[in-house]
This record gives sequence, C-alpha cells and structure tokens, in this order.
Amino acid sequence: MLNNIITELLHIQYPIIQAPMAGGVTTSKLVAEVSNSGGLGSIGAGYMTPIQMREQIREIKQLTSNFFGINLFVPNEFDITKDKIKSANKILQPIREQLGLHHQDNLEIPKFNNVLETFNEQIKTVIEEKVPVCSFTFGIPSSEVISELKQHNIILMGTATTVREAIENEKAGMDIVIVQGSEAGGHRGNFIDVEQESLIGLMSLIPQVVDHVNIPVVSAGGIMDGRGLMASICLGAKGVQMGTAFLTCIESGANEIHKEEILNAHEDQMVLTRSFSGKWARGIKNKYISEMQKHEATLPKFPVQNTLTKGIRNASSSQKNRDFMSLWSGQSPRLAENQTVNLLIKKIITEAKNINKSN
Repeated sequence: MLNNIITELLHIQYPIIQAPMAGGVTTSKLVAEVSNSGGLGSIGAGYMTPIQMREQIREIKQLTSNFFGINLFVPNEFDITKDKIKSANKILQPIREQLGLHHQDNLEIPKFNNVLETFNEQIKTVIEEKVPVCSFTFGIPSSEVISELKQHNIILMGTATTVREAIENEKAGMDIVIVQGSEAGGHRGNFIDVEQESLIGLMSLIPQVVDHVNIPVVSAGGIMDGRGLMASICLGAKGVQMGTAFLTCIESGANEIHKEEILNAHEDQMVLTRSFSGKWARGIKNKYISEMQKHEATLPKFPVQNTLTKGIRNASSSQKNRDFMSLWSGQSPRLAENQTVNLLIKKIITEAKNINKSN
C-alpha cells in the first residue's frame, strides 16, 4: 500500500511529502533530511526572491542527491487604495508601539505587475536549476508556464480545497493534486471558492475528489502520524502532505517559541484569521488575533496586509513575544513532537505497517 504511483512519480520510498511552509521554516537541512529519509522535502519559496531560491536549491543539492520539490504562490490580482492602507496602518500602530517600532509610512507596497514579474523569474530559476518537482498554491499558473515546465520534465502538483478546484487542476495539466482540508495550518490554497465555502474537512474531501479526478490525490490537513496516512490511503489518496508534524522537528527553521506553542497547544486554540496577511490562515489564538478580530473585514487583501504586518511579525519573533507572532498550526497539535525528521518518518511508517498488518 505504501508503494504506489506517488512513490514512483516522485522517486521516493514513502508516500510522504513535507509541506512547503513559506517564511523560513523549510531550511535546507529540513528539506534534505526529509528527502534522505524516504519522503519528499519541499522548499516553501512563496516569499523568496529568485536569488534566494537559487542559493537554497544549490545548498540542498549538496545535502541530498534525492528528489525534492519547491512551492510557488500563483499571483492573483489585488486592489490597493491609499485610504485602506492608511486605515490599516492606524489600526496596527498601537501594536507597533508596544514592540518599539517606528511609524511605517514608507513601506514599499507590492504592485501586481512586480509580483507577476517575480513569479516569472521564480519559474525561470526552477527550470534553470532543474528542480524535479514544482507545486503551486493560491491558483493555477498560465498554460504557457505549465507547458514550459512540462517541456523540462518537471513534475507539477496543484493545490485544491474543493472538488471543483481539483478538477481545474487536472484540466490544467497538473500531474498530482494536493487536497487540503480545513484542518490545515497556515494559509490554505483555495482559489475558486471563497474561504468560508472551501472549509471542507479532509475526510469528506478525499473520497469526493478521488471520485472526480483521474490524477493521483495527496491529502493534507491535520495529518500527523501513521493513522492519518492509512486513513487517507483507505479513502483513496495515494499519499499525504504534512506541515505541522515537520514544523516542530529539530531541523525546522521555525522560531523556538512557535515550536513550544504548538507542543503545548490544544485543538480548541486553533482559529482562522486574516489579520496577519489579508488571507485566511489557521493558527494558535493569541493577543494579536483577539485584538484584530473586530477589524478583519476591513483589512487589505494579501499580499498588502502581509507587507504591513511584516515588521510586527519580525519584531515579535526576535523579541520572543508570542502575543504578536503568527503561530501557524494545523488542528492536531496534541500529536506534535519535537524530534528529528528521520525519527518522525520511521514512526509514521512503522505505525502504518502495523495498522496494515492488524487489518
């Protein structure tokens, strides 16, 4: 059961993909260690410049000769109004002051054309560096981009939060679709259906997607152990993508406070917020989320709000202040452990094999 089309396509021993968490979690050591331990390590390159990407890709190649992947954010058009930015800055200013930050009026607000240009440069880097696997979040790239990547034999993975989104991924030519349940930590990859309508639990989503697409399905959201892997396989998925389980690993680049918060959190502390980035994301409730709740509807969209809060997130992280950090986590924090990547993968496979035997 653990050797299938996914292990074959991705040249991996086990059908386990480490989620490509953007923002510094996916260190070269984490990615390489996952690939060296039989899974597919993935770079979360959403916020990286093409130069940073190139450096990390080359670093990983020094640490592993196995397949690894990279994830990019598909740019979506967004509106920017000076009034909205002024209003958001006014709301954020008291928090900045608590962290000892100065006025942030001179922030370079992203423009869609620049974001699109960066994305095209990222694609170019993936091709030039011969990264074997490329996945996408927040949408599907243009047919030109897909065609170009396929010409270079790069395996493509799309993200879906509904059956409709999965069907669109298949139509566009993706080789694999990652279905992301509402249990998933951080940002989810919805792009057709609005956030509230795409909050489908993973165990409901897997069989419905499997019945409607012919490409292999990988499940994501709240999976932490061999039980989650086997449940996904029983429902028709060919593999799993795991984020939070790897985030608390020793090799992860997550802030130690972030790791500790997950390791000590309970499932009822996980909430959805758009106050950090302008896009709904799941994390541990803290002072910032509580204070910003009443303003959520008026905040600018991603990536504008993400830029406005960058200083707050960086300062709270360096000051080890949990109150204003984005503590992303899936809904199964009680299953998280601080251990090496190798030990985590070994445990998952042992559990999965034991379940298989007992059945």
